Formats: sequence, C-alpha cells, structure tokens
Amino acid sequence: MSESSLRFGPPPAEFRLTPGKRVLFLMQDPELVRRQLAGELDLRMEDIDPADLLDDINTDTMTPAWVCFRHRPADIARDAYAGWVADGERVFGTNALIDGGFEVIVAGLRKGVGSSRETAAQCEKWAGIKLSIAASFAPIHERNLINQGVLTGGYDLIQRLQDGAAIPLDTFFDGQDPITREIIRAGGLFAFGSGLRDGSITVPPHETAERPMTMGEKIIASHLVGDAPKHVKPGDAVVARVDGGYSHEFTSAQVHVFLEEEFGKDYAVKDPSKFAVFEDHLIYADDVAKMRPFIAEIQTLRDLQVEFQKHTKVRDYSAKDGVSPGICHQVAREHIIEPGDFIQATDSHTCMGGASNALAYGVGATEYAALLHSGFTLVEVPESIRFELHGALRPGVAAKDVILYILLHFAKPQKTLNRIMEFGGPGLANLPLDERATLANMATECSARAGVVEGDEALLAWIAARRPEADIDALRARLVGPDEGAHYDGGVHVIDMSTIEPMVATPGDPDQGVPSDATNGALVADLGDVAIDIAYGGSCTAGKEDDLDMYAAVMTDALAAGLRVAEGVRFYIQFGSEDVERYARGKGYLEVFEQTGVQVIKPGCGACIGCGPGVSETSDQVTVSAINRNFQGRSGPGKLYLASPLTVAASAVTGRITAWKPGDFASKVAPEAAPTV
Repeated sequence: MSESSLRFGPPPAEFRLTPGKRVLFLMQDPELVRRQLAGELDLRMEDIDPADLLDDINTDTMTPAWVCFRHRPADIARDAYAGWVADGERVFGTNALIDGGFEVIVAGLRKGVGSSRETAAQCEKWAGIKLSIAASFAPIHERNLINQGVLTGGYDLIQRLQDGAAIPLDTFFDGQDPITREIIRAGGLFAFGSGLRDGSITVPPHETAERPMTMGEKIIASHLVGDAPKHVKPGDAVVARVDGGYSHEFTSAQVHVFLEEEFGKDYAVKDPSKFAVFEDHLIYADDVAKMRPFIAEIQTLRDLQVEFQKHTKVRDYSAKDGVSPGICHQVAREHIIEPGDFIQATDSHTCMGGASNALAYGVGATEYAALLHSGFTLVEVPESIRFELHGALRPGVAAKDVILYILLHFAKPQKTLNRIMEFGGPGLANLPLDERATLANMATECSARAGVVEGDEALLAWIAARRPEADIDALRARLVGPDEGAHYDGGVHVIDMSTIEPMVATPGDPDQGVPSDATNGALVADLGDVAIDIAYGGSCTAGKEDDLDMYAAVMTDALAAGLRVAEGVRFYIQFGSEDVERYARGKGYLEVFEQTGVQVIKPGCGACIGCGPGVSETSDQVTVSAINRNFQGRSGPGKLYLASPLTVAASAVTGRITAWKPGDFASKVAPEAAPTV
C-alpha cells in the first residue's frame, strides 16, 4: 500500500483519545517536555496555565533543514522537533514523538510560524498525532495540517478529551469555510480531490453580491472557476485558477512522489508554461561542514527534481556548472510574475511576488501537487489589513526597517495574522521596486497570508527593463488597486516613513525589533555595544539590485574614510540572481567589495537556511544579517540579529551593530575598530 493511501482516509464521526494514548503539552520549560516524552509525566489541561505553553513554534524547529532532506514522511517523523535544542541538547531525540504514544499535541500562540514546509505537519502526522491544538496557528501550517488529515482545534477540547469524552467531528468545523469542512470530513486534500472527481463531494457555491473589494479580494475574484459570482468577501470558500508557481530542490521530490502515488506514473500537469523548478536552496550545502553527512540525501532530492522537471516540462532553472540562476522568489519577479497574477509555490517567501501587484503565497507540497495537476486551488478568502505609506525614508533607513517596525507593532499583537497585507499610499512612489519587494517578502514573518503592493508605472518600467518581449499596455490593463470603500478587517494604518528609525530584531524572532538612537545614527542605543563576528547580506530579502546599491554605498563610504571590514569580522554578500550579479559587476561594486574585504558569493540561497557560507559555527558567535528570519539555529548555532542592508554593512566596518548615515564614518569609527586599506 502506498504512503499516499495510508496518509489519507476519512476520520471517524467522533474523535476520542484511544486507550493508552496521550496528550503532549509543549511547555516553555523544556524539562517538562522531556519528562512527558520519557513517560515520567502526564499533564492535564486544568493544571496548565496557557501562558506557560510555548508560543511561536517555528517550522525550522519542527523539521530543521537536515530533516527536510528526507522526502518520505515516515522518515521525516523519526526526527520530529529535532530543531528544539535546550542546554546544548535536543529536547526531542530520534523517534521520541513516535515512541511517546501521543495522539494530541498542544502549543501556544502562532504555532507553525516561519517556513511553509509541509514536513512540519508530516512529522506530527506520521508520528501518530491526530489532533493539533493551539491558541492560534500560522495560516500555512494549519492548512498543511488539514491537508494531511490532522484535525485542529482550541484549548476547550482538551479537558473533554482527557475526561474521556468523544468530540463530534463537526466540532472541528467551527471557524472553517465550507470547502475546508469537506476536506476535514474527507480526511485530507487528496481524498477530497478524489471525491470531487468521482462526484461524491461537491463544492458549495458562494453567493456574495457586488461590493467594493481590496486588492487581494479582486485578484481572487478575477480567478474564480465556473459561473460563480465575480465578487468575494472574507470567509468565502471558492475555487480559483492559479496562473503559475514553482518548487525547489527542497520540495520538488515530494511533489513528484505525491503526484505519482495519487495519479500514477504517467500523471500530467495542467499548464506547465508559468510553473518552474529552481536549484537554489541547497546549491552550497556541500560547502557547509554540518551538511556534508547529508550529501547523499541532498543528491537524491536534486535527482528527483530533475526527474520531475523532465516529466512535467515546467520551466527549468537548474544550476549550470554549479552556479544557480538565482533564488526562486527573485527570479520569479524578474521573469515570471505579472500584475494581477495569482501565484502559489512551495515556499513561504512566495509572497515576495506581491511586489509585482500579484497575490502570491506559499503552500505545502500536497496542495501544490494538487493545483499543479488540476490548474486550480481552493481558497478561503482572507481578511485584509492596509498600510498607507506616507513620506520618504531618511538617509540610513531602508524598507527592512519599515517591515521590522510593522513586525513589532502589528504582527507581534497578531493584527496581521492570516490577513493579506496591502501596501499603498502616496509614499509608495518613494520606494524603489526592490524595496517594495522587501515589504512583500516579509509578510510571511508577520504570519500573514500574503503581501500585495499597489502597481504603478514604475512597476511596469521595471518589468519592461527585464522582459523586452512583454506587452506593457496589456500589463497596464491588469494593474490592480483597491476599490473605493473597500473594507479592511485589520484596519487602515498610516505609516509616516520619515519617522522610521533603523531597526534591529534581537535573536529568536523577527518581531523583536529595537529602534536605534536616531539622534546620532551610531550604535543601536537600546542594544548596547554588541560586537559581531559575521555580517551577511543576501537571501531573497536582501540580495536584490537595490540591496547591492546599499551595501556598495556603505562600503564606498568606508573606502573614502580609509576603512574596511573590521578585523575578526567576516562580511559576506550573496547575489539573489544572475541578473543582480551582472548589475553589480556593471556598476563596479565588485571592485569596491574586493578593496574593503567583502567576500562575494555567487547567486542562490545559503546562510539564510543554514546551507552556505555565512553560517555561524559556534553558539558564542554573533551575526548581524539582512535575511528575514532569526529563529534559533536557522543560520547556525550562534546569536543572529536582523537588520537592513545599510546597518549590516556599517556593522561589518565597525565590528559592532551600527546604524549608518552617508559620510559619517570619519567621525564615528574609531581607528582601531577598522584598519585602513
């Protein structure tokens, strides 16, 4: 029997704990978790203060990169939660979740933040978990659980289960749209799809009348399949056509295997023309000592992606002579995504495509396989929240500081959770396209569904410069803006960009922002004097052309002041794509970097996911990075601070976390901090 048929099947009409099975509470105190895993402790909900449950469990913790090198879910489950390390040791040993005999797992707020990797849901499903409980879920993670056939719910269910009660299946329908209810009833997405094909399941129609819509709502409405009304509202369950998408070597193998298991080895995809595969995430894994034990598994993923691409004929962005064409999200902006598109891909930073006035977000391998085969997907229309940008950024401040501000003030209190973040307003014209992409990219760090940026002539000019064949008049007609009177459940929030200060997120989570002292632009005052070992500029968030402009501006300033990268600091800059590298070379930036001691890396992912130069090697190392996530262990065992490209480059020169203003190195950098060139 295939894994697919084992994985999916209708749940019983009521859920109760199987005799002898247990509930695992993911407590903030790791010792309480270790004791539960060892069978020494059984907790009950009435004895638990929900505030003591672990919040913001990220998918890197549930299945770190090395676990994702396995493409079979049963193998992934053996090392569930392998990324949770306390006091230098894993909290969950190999097979700990499987051997513990648990059927229910309980967490705090925002369970499953971070990457869209479906492996995080698979590790629980295949370890025997049938019900995942949390105060709230990151939207992609909850969708992945439901697609895998795992039930989800809130704290009110636990005491009833522990008292021996049976929970009717329809209890798990609360708060879910009609289509999701049918997926739950079927036992997962593939089982639901089978029911649609044989007619045993039908999709209930929505009946939303004409109404003003947000940008996200308008894009979904324009992609509805069939004769459905062309207006939607939050909560509507609809079937929508998908324009394009992509997978990479971390995920293509599962997509290929799932499609073979569900539809046979001769399966076909609906329309491969705007779908693609990328070899970007693991391109430098061979160069990282901790990754070398997994090279055989990584090569299997690469080989299966080649097989998948040849079978489907999707666009091929494989490495040539060991060099990647670039990070999928950046290359998709450059060559695939168009205004008004609906894009889905197997990576949480798919939302970066929203900078192109498109609706784009990440999905798991199961959902991607289903939409690739059918050409459409199932959508519960999300709520929206709008950010009206006014003014312009001051020198030394970047869009990264704006999104770190939003993370601190809006995402941390869950105002962006599962919502489409809209960016518009008169200040948008003061942001270059790559800076807009930074805002859209980090919508997923906000636990939002997506980020959509208003389109304008600057966007069309940006596309025309990269795609001479593009019909710009046709693309102009596809630009999407919000309707007058559109309703935003998350509100409309004005952000005066001239008041934003350089921000740093302290280690552990992107929403822990600290503004610098704007009066002197020197050290980040609230941090104190934080010395660094590594500075990293790259990733989809910070390897774009405008990011290279920022690194070069700081390093040119340093060069003029007779300075270079501080002694004992390694500063890496990695290009987001081949186009970006050509741009930097043409601008003369590589000469500046060479003269100031910067180590330049070919295009691709790398340190951002712990698979390339720039990762820390020991727990006492400190990194300041322009990437998007700083979860524990994400980029090595050290402490990781997030900042803008400007702050990262300035910190590399001073040797400590430092904000930057043009031309002020001579007055604020002590000679001993950075030797002369």
